[in-house]
Amino acid sequence: MHLAYPAVLAVLLFCVGLYGVLARRNAILVLMSVELMLNAVNLNLVAFDVWLRDKLHAGQALTLFTIAVAAAEIGIGLAIVLLVYRNRGSSDVDRLRDLAERPDGTDPNDDLTGGPDAAGRPRPDHQAEAAA
Repeated sequence: MHLAYPAVLAVLLFCVGLYGVLARRNAILVLMSVELMLNAVNLNLVAFDVWLRDKLHAGQALTLFTIAVAAAEIGIGLAIVLLVYRNRGSSDVDRLRDLAERPDGTDPNDDLTGGPDAAGRPRPDHQAEAAA
């Protein structure tokens, strides 16, 4: 087997993943694109391991380690995305920049969500508190 075939496929997979990371706004699609990039790396590791005829199969062992790290990454990433979606009502990556509170203690996205908080309680009306 020529090394060029899996290498070209890995480059294409990595480019598609990179485009997905840079162009997408949905956090789940960004995580899927990162997985594509990691799979391209895994393909390169296995292809070079076969091509070099390594006796220890270090490329395949490193691929198994990379798969385990990717599984942990996607689990934690999805948990964070679900928490953000539950609290904010959207998993848009552009809206995740304003995660910090304002200096006056109010949440910058209170006016955007308007719904209940994570515990199901209605959000306090800061304008009514300021008027009182």
